[in-house]
Amino acid sequence: MKIYTRTGDKGQTSLVHGKRVSKNSSRVNAYGTCDEANSMIGLALASLGQGEEWAAFRQAMHVVQTKLFHVGAELATPTRLKVAWPITEADVGFLEEQIDEMEASLPPLSNFILPGGHLCGASLHAARTIVRRAERMAVEVWKEEDISPVVLTYLNRLSDLLFVAARYVNLREGAVETGLHQDDV
Repeated sequence: MKIYTRTGDKGQTSLVHGKRVSKNSSRVNAYGTCDEANSMIGLALASLGQGEEWAAFRQAMHVVQTKLFHVGAELATPTRLKVAWPITEADVGFLEEQIDEMEASLPPLSNFILPGGHLCGASLHAARTIVRRAERMAVEVWKEEDISPVVLTYLNRLSDLLFVAARYVNLREGAVETGLHQDDV
């Protein structure tokens, strides 16, 4: 099987179940942005140590990456057709558990945080902003067509997790968080 099909050469692509749409449709933009976020999470993890001390974090991020793929599949499934891997409230609950667990070890926020720190932390901040964009694009799909509201909740909570995860990695790697103070603005 070849990687290229030539079926998209004229600006069209197929959704799940074969419906053809423009490559700049709101659905394609939304699930493509989920893919972009997933790639950025992968880049973040590639910059993190391979030791046992990161095994639980890596496992949690593996779940996140898998579920983000499922979000993309859900966004790529036309209205009223069966979604192969629907996002559930339990998936949102998993994100909240991860947030609570990581946040328990973090100092409280007293100001805005500038994205940066360890390469993994900075990459997770970048992934967070991509997820926020995916969420905005999913809202556009939701306004036009029927998608599960859990998808919107999942993307919203995922951006929260990525923010906390960036802080968690920076703390554990000894990277200084740069805060934006009121005097700076």
